Amino acid sequence: MATDAAIALAWTARAVPLTPRAVVATGAAARALGRRVAALTDEALAPLAAVAGPDALVVVGDAAALPWVDGVVYVGRDDAAPELLVPTTLAPTVAAPVVARAVAAWLGRRGAHVAWPVALVPSPLVIIPCGAARPIERARLAAWLEAA
Repeated sequence: MATDAAIALAWTARAVPLTPRAVVATGAAARALGRRVAALTDEALAPLAAVAGPDALVVVGDAAALPWVDGVVYVGRDDAAPELLVPTTLAPTVAAPVVARAVAAWLGRRGAHVAWPVALVPSPLVIIPCGAARPIERARLAAWLEAA
């Protein structure tokens, strides 16, 4: 009989940081990131995509194009589990492919469609499918900011 097994997941500093692929923000930092993105020129906004929830915002793009505000976490792809976007300066203490399978199982139990890659930020715990990220439209961003 198969049972769900919990894994103890901790994080350790990476010897070599990953290249940022996205920036993740929650709470007040998400709203600050949204305002920062809204202030970008059309040229700076063009290469970016985003996915948002009620209290979270993920902006996806090349490292040089990603905006910065206090309280955000930059995430990148670990070659061991490219379906995950994890903090650029942290590595999980559990093998990355095991973490990816655990995230997929967790999302599956909640009936969520897994839109890879998935951003995983440890503190506070944030798990956001980023495959649904779309080019940023100013009107949609403004509506999200107003609702946030």
